[in-house]
Amino acid sequence: MFLLLPFDSLIVNLLGISLTVLFTLLLVFIIVPAIFGVSFGIRKLYMKTLLKIFAWATLRMERGAKEKNHQLYKPYTNGIIAKDSTSLEEEIKEIRRSGSSKALDNTPEFELSDIFYFCRKGMETIMDDEVTKRFSAEELESWNLLSRTNYNFQYISLRLTILWGLGVLIRYCFLLPLRIALAFTGISLLVVGTTVVGYLPNGRFKEFLSKHVHLMCYRICVRALTAIITYHDRKNRPRNGGICVANHTSPIDVIILASDGYYAMVGQVHGGLMGVIQRAMVKSCPHVWFERSEVKDRHLVAKRLTEHVQDKSKLPILIFPEGTCINNTSVMMFKKGSFEIGATVYPVAIKYDPQFGDAFWNSSKYGMVTYLLRMMTSWAIVCSVWYLPPMTREKDEDAVQFANRVKSAIARQGGLVDLLWDGGLKREKVKDTFKEEQQKLYSKMIVGNHEDRSRS
Repeated sequence: MFLLLPFDSLIVNLLGISLTVLFTLLLVFIIVPAIFGVSFGIRKLYMKTLLKIFAWATLRMERGAKEKNHQLYKPYTNGIIAKDSTSLEEEIKEIRRSGSSKALDNTPEFELSDIFYFCRKGMETIMDDEVTKRFSAEELESWNLLSRTNYNFQYISLRLTILWGLGVLIRYCFLLPLRIALAFTGISLLVVGTTVVGYLPNGRFKEFLSKHVHLMCYRICVRALTAIITYHDRKNRPRNGGICVANHTSPIDVIILASDGYYAMVGQVHGGLMGVIQRAMVKSCPHVWFERSEVKDRHLVAKRLTEHVQDKSKLPILIFPEGTCINNTSVMMFKKGSFEIGATVYPVAIKYDPQFGDAFWNSSKYGMVTYLLRMMTSWAIVCSVWYLPPMTREKDEDAVQFANRVKSAIARQGGLVDLLWDGGLKREKVKDTFKEEQQKLYSKMIVGNHEDRSRS
């Protein structure tokens, strides 16, 4: 039997007291408020304090960079090239007028000068590609004491370096362990709670418990990211029998929305820890999980979703129709599948504030573990969520037009750029159909003018 020396006994007692105090603080200030959905305003005070520190650090950094003649930010803006919104035919007419006396109307055949239009468009795309830059984190206009947010991070002054060092200690030695403990608590309670609720007989009591277990656990996970969320127009929150569609920036989009509403999730069956969570959740709530072999079967997926939304007693389905994460500066093409089944669509716009931490998940650059580590070592996750009025498909609309109308509404509300490009370009090459479309436009312009001239 081991005997503890007085000094060792003192250390053990102090450690025990410290853990007791920490657990009590977590219980009183984080877990209990998460259960009841209330806040003491600590996170908002924390956010205001950070803003003041960031403003001072940015001014000091800009002054130091100016004194040393150092470039502070990337020489890049969204308006690097002034693009004219003119058609192909109009631009080629202008090129021909400036280059020769021949006009397009009386010269329908190919002119060598026409290639300058395509050369210019190609150079514009290389210099200012509006697609691929949506898959990388945006450069901030101000510094937030994270070296990852400024490409040219360098020594400016001793005071600024000390402040940055203190920030590293706070984020990695205090916030990170606290957030890991909260995330572990939230996930553990979710698995245990949903498993227990799953054994209860179906009925209102089971639905009530399932809803509040999900909300409690997601709210704890939100606090694990020090997420500060502002919800707008809650009267438009999704209702049973509908589909909630939102722009997609990060896997934590699910937590952001599920901490304020009760949804049925749609996704592929996974193994490991994610599989354990999925199996526990589906016992208490009618989530829609697909096997790997079923995901590519569009008709089967549509059938399962249609059966779910036709039952008005079932929860609204949460879907991200972009199919991939975009860097929260734009909204890209919505897949039409979820707009074909005839259900009421509840659009939701999510806009993150990158000053406190970049929520975008660049899955081609970072794995899930690395991404979560970056999230948990950021200062905070700050975002706004807008619930838009419900939308239904009109009689003269097809699924693609309906999807584009919903996408435009989300982009307009969130202050995002509305793009027609497919987010699948993140990993795939441009389809030949896009290239052929430009070739057809030019061919139609030449052949069409020639035919018109022949008729006359």
